[in-house]
Amino acid sequence: MGEGFRSGFVCFVGRPNAGKSTLTNALVGDKVAITSSRPQTTRHAVRGLVHRPDGQLVLVDTPGLHKPRTLLGERLNDLVRSTWSEVDVVGMCFPADQRIGPGDRFLVRELSSLRRKPMFAIATKTDLVSPERLAQHLQAIQKTGQDEGVEWAEIVPVSAVAGDQVDLLATLLLQVLPEGPAFYPEGQLSDEPEETLVAEIVREAALEGIHDELPHSLAVTVEEMVPREDRPADKPLLDVRVNVYVERDSQKGIIIGKKGTRLREIGASSRQQIERLLGTPVYLDLHVKVAKDWQRDPKQLRKLGF
Repeated sequence: MGEGFRSGFVCFVGRPNAGKSTLTNALVGDKVAITSSRPQTTRHAVRGLVHRPDGQLVLVDTPGLHKPRTLLGERLNDLVRSTWSEVDVVGMCFPADQRIGPGDRFLVRELSSLRRKPMFAIATKTDLVSPERLAQHLQAIQKTGQDEGVEWAEIVPVSAVAGDQVDLLATLLLQVLPEGPAFYPEGQLSDEPEETLVAEIVREAALEGIHDELPHSLAVTVEEMVPREDRPADKPLLDVRVNVYVERDSQKGIIIGKKGTRLREIGASSRQQIERLLGTPVYLDLHVKVAKDWQRDPKQLRKLGF
């Protein structure tokens, strides 16, 4: 590493659906976190890696802090708060297409307890608003920090979808990180296990087009990833067996669809992304199972990895 090389951990926080995962993917330059229009789809701290000649950013995309209604919700909030205390910089995301509300102010108030840690305010989704609206939004962000006792190191407007000012944000974040060596080798995009990334790809595909409470009732686990035996070396095939869990029998029918059509769509969409991720042909075997009220059951939460 050259002299002046900087490295460290950056955590993005914000209300659910504030654009944290999309921003993480844009900075990394590839997909490491699932994105969905459904709030509260991120369920663990995803680490995305940004490699630059002058430094390395380790981005930690956390679940949205929210008022928990289940044991799962409580555990996700605990995960967010423990992550804050361990990173070098915190970036608070304020979506430009939404006015700053009580949920945002609550989060900023929580951040005010983290002394001597650089705080960035990031105005996300700037492509969705006019310049006039954006100017008002940036002023509101500044005032919210003043009201809640947080001094923003920077206020940066970005559009992860359009790519506007994403590189600038990376540069500004690196400038406040300590000097030190890279934590991960060049080219690695995430430190998530392959099984976790595969499960997240399937969950994202299953989330498409479903509404109401069902998104929160979905959990996905990878049971097995094994090379198919007796295949020639130039024609490998990986058997991937995945369980999709719901909380009630009625939800099982929604995921499977009429005569299995929806489950086949989920499988086809997932398989393409999994093959791209793993670099090998895949046979994807999906099963839908009922784990009754798993979000509230400590034993089942442990089984599903929470």
